Amino acid sequence: MAAHLTYDPTAAHRLLKQDTLRDLESDLLSARKEVFDDVALLRSGGEIPKAKQPLDSGFIDFPRRTLDDYAADRNGSLLGRILDTAEMLRGELDGIVSLGIGGSYMGARALFEALCRPYHNELSRKLRNGVPRVYFEGNNVDNDVLHGLLQLVKSVFTNPGDAAGRWGLIVISKSGGTLETAAAFRLFRQALEAFYGDDRDAIRKYVIPITGASGKLHDLSVNQGCRSEFPVPDGIGGRFSVLTAVGLLPAAVMGLDVVKLLEGAVAATENFRKQPFGDNPVLDYTATCRVFEEEHGMTIRVLSTWGSRLEALGLWYDQLLSESLGKSEQGATPITVVNTRDLHSRGQQHQEGRRDKLITNLVVDSPSTEPISLPEFPGDEDDLNQHAGKTAPELLRAAIAGTNKAYADDHRPTADIHVPVLNEFAMGELFQFFMLATALEGRLIGINPYGQPGVEAYKRNMNAVLKAEGGRRKADAQ
Repeated sequence: MAAHLTYDPTAAHRLLKQDTLRDLESDLLSARKEVFDDVALLRSGGEIPKAKQPLDSGFIDFPRRTLDDYAADRNGSLLGRILDTAEMLRGELDGIVSLGIGGSYMGARALFEALCRPYHNELSRKLRNGVPRVYFEGNNVDNDVLHGLLQLVKSVFTNPGDAAGRWGLIVISKSGGTLETAAAFRLFRQALEAFYGDDRDAIRKYVIPITGASGKLHDLSVNQGCRSEFPVPDGIGGRFSVLTAVGLLPAAVMGLDVVKLLEGAVAATENFRKQPFGDNPVLDYTATCRVFEEEHGMTIRVLSTWGSRLEALGLWYDQLLSESLGKSEQGATPITVVNTRDLHSRGQQHQEGRRDKLITNLVVDSPSTEPISLPEFPGDEDDLNQHAGKTAPELLRAAIAGTNKAYADDHRPTADIHVPVLNEFAMGELFQFFMLATALEGRLIGINPYGQPGVEAYKRNMNAVLKAEGGRRKADAQ
């Protein structure tokens, strides 16, 4: 049986008055009921009240439903088709460019950095176990970076007749109209068509859209005859979509166990549904965050990832929290740091700066590889022989303990999220834990955690500027 994520806020709670958290219990339980009522309302197909629109609570039961469908129909289910397509791509390609922005790429990027081998793209195909190199684009309009990746695929992938020399595209956009992704898709589709030349079947086979049931990308997929297309489900917003095809297909292409990923999410959901306050990571994490924000003015939430592999998960969470709760002049500001690296930059401010930060440590208890020991050197010029034989995990544990003690000595709150080992089950738990906590907090404070009207405003203005410039350019040409 898989070991589970745990949440330990003991150090933070020492700074609170007695019964402060218990005063929140009734409201938290009511908010939890509303979160699950939202799922039932969405599944009922009934009219959704205006105050709850949009209602994107489908992420909560999607992992369970996906696994059930797969158990009933291994080949025809969504997960079965994802696994078949991923197996084909791994066997026939050595490079995948995944195009998407926001929730359409951040979850997959987090999985890549957490669970693929470090420096994956630099390894030989044999050391990668046949898993393609994976690149992420379509998340910005940086000319130099776009140019660099286009040049890279043209120089690395040079033989369309050999699996070790071929590449393909996964493009993720619910509407197909998001400019950054659409522009990148046009550029990389042009490069792909030049690479495969007259082999139109290869282009249809190696361009995989993940999109809505209607929209520009869906229409293009139909018109171009793409062999495979996967859905971005209705009722699940982009930043909540990592456990749909949006994240599952890239994960499966990476050779990850997506069944375990979904099982971790199911475990997190059931724990949230059943466990009481005080023994429920989602309820307890949300309560801690709210109390320190409301009673101590701690409006900055620092997610301190101990080790580099979870930085992208932290950036995914930054988007999740910002877009979900940053409304009506509310919402805490999330910041991701990587320690011990950032102890030598932001650590000074966190230790002696303004008391507006709640620090949550995200700790992986055991490494995925054999621990590296510090060797003994003759001469001992660096005075490290006193630590010879100690392992890198032991050094990291000492840094965590020392940092937490420094914060505690200055009455600065910290809490710890622990995962036993970094694997697919743990990542599924972490994704679902943070998504459930965000939905719960939104309902607790009366903010709809779904939708992102502020983001839509920039898109409208950006498109208006481009259209106006296009009109001026056309007039000048005449």
